[in-house]
Amino acid sequence: MTSRQNLLGIAAITLTSILWGTTGTAATFAPDAGPLAIGSAALGIGGLLQALIAIPSIRQALPALRANANSVILGAFAVAIYPLAFYSSMHYAGVAIGSVVSLASAPLASGLLERYLEKRRLSLWWMLSASLGALGSAMLCVSRMGDTEGSAETTALGVGLGLIAGFTYASYSWVAHHLMELRIPRAASMGAVFGCGGLLLMPVLLVTGAPLIATREAFLVATYMALIPMFLGYVLFGFGLARVPASTATTITLTEPAVAALLAVAIVGETLTPLGWVGLATIGTTLIILALAPTNNRAQGLPD
Repeated sequence: MTSRQNLLGIAAITLTSILWGTTGTAATFAPDAGPLAIGSAALGIGGLLQALIAIPSIRQALPALRANANSVILGAFAVAIYPLAFYSSMHYAGVAIGSVVSLASAPLASGLLERYLEKRRLSLWWMLSASLGALGSAMLCVSRMGDTEGSAETTALGVGLGLIAGFTYASYSWVAHHLMELRIPRAASMGAVFGCGGLLLMPVLLVTGAPLIATREAFLVATYMALIPMFLGYVLFGFGLARVPASTATTITLTEPAVAALLAVAIVGETLTPLGWVGLATIGTTLIILALAPTNNRAQGLPD
């Protein structure tokens, strides 16, 4: 894998993180929609669109996908659980704490999956970057803890849901990358996993999604989140996963809460303490390390 391909993967996933970082601000324009409605609409519809554009590739790779049906099913359930846990975590613990816990726990989970399922050695550079990313996210979280108005019990529930979100995010990222390593094309791997996950989310959307079509603003929010952060975002995410390991990809997406914090300051009118700005700078350092230093064993020529 050339350095250029590695940088392309990092750039694609960084852009994905920027898109994902807009979801918290976008959701404020649909205050009557609950977290289950937002999550099932965003990743449910986005996942089905992933499958739709990948139909030719899925047909061609169908024998290989059937041979790895257990992996596809595991990834699909992880895709279905992730948005419900993620948006519920932000609902109960607040946007800052929920997003930070969810995303800061994902690189650790990805690293453990690669270490124990693939016997892949985790490099010191990756451990440094993951630690710095988690530290920066923690500082950002502490600086914004006053944003949540919930009780200790609801905050604890939100943190628990955030850990579930982090684990499921790492799981479907690992599954998609694993399928690509088995020479299943990127479009087929992403389309199968996210399409099946999207189908699993449709019953949730049918039960909870009425507020998303109750007003023009809510409908536009749902449309934006499904098409831009989720559909386009995961197209870019798949492009990046074909070029870097899942553990590196999930570490890069620690930039999402940083983007969310900046948007909250610029658009929603929130303030950020000096500790928060230091946290943002620390997360930025993580990206520099991942771009310039060797990380875990990289994806070698995965099918695109």
